[in-house]
Amino acid sequence: MVESEPKVYIPESFQVNYDVSSQIKMIWDVMKAPLIVPFLNACVYISLAMALMLFMERVYMGFVIILVKLFWKKPEQRYKYEPLQDDEELGGENFPVVLVQIPMFNEREVYKVSIGAACGLSWPTDRLVIQVLDDSTDPVVKQLVEMECQRWASKGINITYQIRETRGGYKAGALKEGLKRSYVKHCEYVVIFDADFSPPPDFLRRAIPFLVGNPEIALVQGRWRFVNANECLLTRMQEMSLDYHFTVEQEVGSATHAFFGFNGTAGIWRIAAINEAGGWKDRTTVEDMDLAVRASLRGWKFLYLGDLQANSELPSTLRAFRFQQHRWSCGPANLFRKMAMEIIRNKKVKFWKKVYVIYSFFLVRKIVAHMVTFFFYCLVIPLTILVPEVHVPIWGAVYIPSIITILNSVGTPRSIHLLFYWILFENVMSLHRTKATLIGLLEYGRANEWVVTEKLGDSVNNNNNKKDKSGDAAKKTNVKVQKKTRSKFMERLNFLELGFAVFLFFCGCYDYVHGKHNYFIYLFLQTLTFTIVGFGYVGTIV
Repeated sequence: MVESEPKVYIPESFQVNYDVSSQIKMIWDVMKAPLIVPFLNACVYISLAMALMLFMERVYMGFVIILVKLFWKKPEQRYKYEPLQDDEELGGENFPVVLVQIPMFNEREVYKVSIGAACGLSWPTDRLVIQVLDDSTDPVVKQLVEMECQRWASKGINITYQIRETRGGYKAGALKEGLKRSYVKHCEYVVIFDADFSPPPDFLRRAIPFLVGNPEIALVQGRWRFVNANECLLTRMQEMSLDYHFTVEQEVGSATHAFFGFNGTAGIWRIAAINEAGGWKDRTTVEDMDLAVRASLRGWKFLYLGDLQANSELPSTLRAFRFQQHRWSCGPANLFRKMAMEIIRNKKVKFWKKVYVIYSFFLVRKIVAHMVTFFFYCLVIPLTILVPEVHVPIWGAVYIPSIITILNSVGTPRSIHLLFYWILFENVMSLHRTKATLIGLLEYGRANEWVVTEKLGDSVNNNNNKKDKSGDAAKKTNVKVQKKTRSKFMERLNFLELGFAVFLFFCGCYDYVHGKHNYFIYLFLQTLTFTIVGFGYVGTIV
């Protein structure tokens, strides 16, 4: 008698799930070899090429800055420089007339900072004209700013309060409108300070002589210093990035090609150069860089003075920082789109300067630097974990980014212990910057969006010192506070970053189980950083 084989009953739901999963696996296997692997390999090659471009740029900048520091002559030796002397007989007649422009928009917390610093500049009173260009929409703030101007005017300071009917052109429009005033015809130079900037009293005395003695110089740019760099981890990260920009990028551009991007503030322009370059334009969100490039194409030279410093404030909230980074990433890409052919066709500047402006200044620093950081280290490498047939050489995944990071850290030696977290944070921000860069290149959506960077001034300390004096009042407002807290929590959320955190966590788990390169350590740490930024808590970490 033949024994019947035991029957196994499989639930229908399991069979359906098994069929679906097997079909997905079959589709993946069919597509992987002819489509996914070649596509991912191409992405790796493109990313490696961009990484090499950035690497060579950083090595070149590092090499040049060493030469500049060791062998280059100081600006006072390279250019004609004679300090302006006070003369009792002539009074201030041997000093040129200088216009100070202070653009502002609803700057309740910091409007006194720049106005007070401008009025305290060591310069003959009759040779200094101060313009406060107020585009504020808050009537209370407008009244406060006007009263501050009147207070200084009563002390004998030549200060004027200017308003416009509309905010057309934003900052560029305000600066352009200010230069149209009849009394500006007597001014030879204009210095610009944003509302949170506080220059030292001798700022003009140290910079103006370079412009007076060298008629080919259009711009003298000072360096930013940050009064709130130690406020939280977010401000420390920003300080590291900006210190490299000022210590290396601006210094190298000034020493080698007499060209760099105007930083929009703490800089002195020759008004004739502004007019010759076509004046202020509002076609992008980087009107300062736009003017600098146009003036440079007409043969004007720029000078950067690293020891001429002005205090300023860094964004201390993630929301303000993200808006600022969108403008700083989208604007240059959009300007490159609009000016690339104009630069190529220009006949007034030398060939190598064109190469420097197009390749180094725009392509590598403003476009490739953002894209390779995001695409290669946050997207391509994690994807290669899921497709082991694609190989990423260790020199591209580890050695090159390590050297680039070390070179980037030279600007802020005191924060060297934060270097590893700075890498993770910059990788997260590269997502936001890449998105903004693509918007600028394609001139799509928010390409011309202008959001003024929020300044807090002393308001943080003042708010921390405030305490409730009435327990009953606190109970009455408890419900409103809870609603406001929920609202603020939802405003903090950045869903794109949170989505990438989930993706990187999945890739990290897969690498931990199946991988051979131990990328999961980096991926889990990057996941944590994406999550922190996704929930908007970077600005609260001290």
